[in-house]
Amino acid sequence: MSLVDPLQRLAELDTNTVSDALDFLQLPGAVVGIRPLWDCPKVVGRASTVQLAPKTGAAPTVHLISPVIDAINSNDRVLVIAGGIDGVSCWGDIIANAAVAKHIRGSVIDGFSRDIDGSAAIGYPVFGRGVTMVSARNRVVQVDAGVTIRVGGVDVAQDDYVIADRCGTVFIPAAVIEQVLDLGERIAAREAGMIDAVRSGRSVADVMHDRQFEAIRVEPAR
Repeated sequence: MSLVDPLQRLAELDTNTVSDALDFLQLPGAVVGIRPLWDCPKVVGRASTVQLAPKTGAAPTVHLISPVIDAINSNDRVLVIAGGIDGVSCWGDIIANAAVAKHIRGSVIDGFSRDIDGSAAIGYPVFGRGVTMVSARNRVVQVDAGVTIRVGGVDVAQDDYVIADRCGTVFIPAAVIEQVLDLGERIAAREAGMIDAVRSGRSVADVMHDRQFEAIRVEPAR
């Protein structure tokens, strides 16, 4: 096991490489369609999960996600939000400002955000399915938090690892983070060597043959 913090190692990779590592382990994790909603930086962190649902009653409720933000007291968190409704916001600039104040690293939403310019103005990363102007108020409520949720067909547990960049979002179960990082580092090193090889004139058909990738399984971890 590496003595380097897993989040530090994860930050050196990208979603493509992490997705490939999960493929080697035959594990799900890559989610298609959840991408940056402004030109924000890559985010890595531990999941704080939130489950939303359509509002069914008329009684006033606490604003969705706000109790989760209030309860966070570490700087490694990424909010992972499931249960969004198409075209209805489940994120906005007021809670983005609250998240920045609590040193939250970013939000990954299986749904929509509004006020995206407000999040961009304060440098708060937001990944989701799209933007809208329609408020969540009286439409969507928080029904649970800190539980396993389903995001884009992938189960995400509290404290799982998250990486999100311009290509998409990948979730890594906490129980396999070391395996995924070891494989990811091998894949990154192997692909860097492959790029060097084709630049030097080697046949791309040879360089990209399946056997080159299968060799990753037996290479020593860095």
